[in-house]
Amino acid sequence: MTDDSAPDAEPTPNDAPPANGARDPEGNRFDRRSIDRTLPRWAIPTIIVFWFGFLLTSVTTHVFHRLSSLLVLLLVSIFLSLAIEPGANRLAGRGWKRGRATLVILLGVVLSMLVFAGAVGTLVGTQIAELLSESDAYITDTVKFINDTFGSQIDPQDVIDEFNDPDGRVQEFIQSQSDEAVRLSLTALEVIFQGLSVMLFTYYLVADGPRLRRSICSRLPPRRQARVLATWELAINKTGGYLYSRALLALLSAFFHWIAFQSIGTPAPIALALWVGLVSQFLPVVGTYLAGILPALLTFLDSPLKAVLVIGFIVIYQQVENYVFAPRITARTMELHPAVAFGAALGGASLLGFVGAMLALPAAAMAQALASEWGKRYEVVDSHLTMVAPPKPRRGANGDSGIPPTASDAPD
Repeated sequence: MTDDSAPDAEPTPNDAPPANGARDPEGNRFDRRSIDRTLPRWAIPTIIVFWFGFLLTSVTTHVFHRLSSLLVLLLVSIFLSLAIEPGANRLAGRGWKRGRATLVILLGVVLSMLVFAGAVGTLVGTQIAELLSESDAYITDTVKFINDTFGSQIDPQDVIDEFNDPDGRVQEFIQSQSDEAVRLSLTALEVIFQGLSVMLFTYYLVADGPRLRRSICSRLPPRRQARVLATWELAINKTGGYLYSRALLALLSAFFHWIAFQSIGTPAPIALALWVGLVSQFLPVVGTYLAGILPALLTFLDSPLKAVLVIGFIVIYQQVENYVFAPRITARTMELHPAVAFGAALGGASLLGFVGAMLALPAAAMAQALASEWGKRYEVVDSHLTMVAPPKPRRGANGDSGIPPTASDAPD
């Protein structure tokens, strides 16, 4: 019986390296001094390339991290320049100087943003002050509504005492927010500075647009120049057209919501209408319902019945916009599929936050336009998987269908 735990056999002389001066089976003499003990030729270049790549990656990452804010500002400026360049081109075609036309459009954009921010800021400040000054009445009405609706037995005075208790959670929360005033002011100054930077970059991108394109094309062969200019023009037309259509839909939405809010008796109807109009158009799919939370909440504090009317009008108007206004306005620009818009907004928000969500829509519109113009298209085979309902014919000005007759429609 063998012992499996026995140690391994020692190497035989055949396993040892040959002695100096020995001969191999072919008769060649073995010489230890002939062994090349240096590194392979590829080792040193590989090490150099590795460390060079490592240092280059580290420096690039550091620089990109430090310049990320500037790069975001440039990205916003590029999309804004694409949006306003069609308007600047029209004014320049009517004899305006390009710089003056760009400045007028940018001033209009800034003025619109200031009006919107002022209206919404005034509304929020007024409502907060009113809520704090008349908190007892609001609490009493809210508790009464809850008791009448759900059959509860909540004492309004207990809730009021808890709200006004200096050592209570509500007052502690309000006092803790007073320290945020300085931080909010600094953030506002930073946003103003970034906005001015974006406007400056946008101005030069639009005012010196022809010069910039000429400088880029001067380094390209003629065939590639034509392709670059065609792509650039397509991006300008589609991106600008998409944003203009969104802006027009926002104006229509704000106008009709202002009429509805004024009729219902919603507080600050103009500010709330502007809020709903802008948020509903530039946040896809869920923007309308997110924007409707603020007017519904403010109206609910006054009257729950009015809040129901506000929600009902927002839902009805959204359907009217989807089936009446939007198809006619976007027919000459480009309509972005809701799923594409929603996915683009989520992806943009994941990358750059709120700014990314806003830029994702024009970026997706531009990408869709470029993709639709590139590549060949072929006839699709007949299949039940590719059947699409034909578009509903539109009536022409003379009562006809508006569709030109085909050869099969010709009289015999």
